[in-house]
Amino acid sequence: MNASQPSQFLLLYRDPVDRPEVSPAEMQKIFSEWMAWLNQQRTEGRLIASDRLNDAGHVLRGSASVTDRPFAEAKEVVGGFMIITADNIDQASKIGRSCPGLLYGGSLEVRPIEPKLART
Repeated sequence: MNASQPSQFLLLYRDPVDRPEVSPAEMQKIFSEWMAWLNQQRTEGRLIASDRLNDAGHVLRGSASVTDRPFAEAKEVVGGFMIITADNIDQASKIGRSCPGLLYGGSLEVRPIEPKLART
C-alpha cells in the first residue's frame, strides 16, 4: 500500500446471533449512535460506502451445498459493512474501535482492500 495516499478498508460488522431483544426506545438509541458515528466518518471524508445487510441469504459450500440464511451454523451474522479510507490498517482499526456496535456485543472485522491492478 502506498504510504503517501490513503488506502481503502472494508469494515464488516457482525451481530451475535443470540443477542437479546431490545425495546423500541433502546433500538432508537442504538440507531442514533450508529447514525452519529457514520455521519462523523462522512464529515471527516473517510466514508466511501456503507449499508446494512438483509438477514436473508445463502451460504454456498462446495458444488452442491446451499444453506438458507447466512448464519445457519455461525455464532455471528454479518449485519453490515463500511468502506473507508485510512492511512494504514492501524488507523482503520482505530476508527473501527469507535464503532457503537461494539458496545452491544458485536464485532468488527477490518480488512484492507487490494488496489486495482494497473491496466494496459
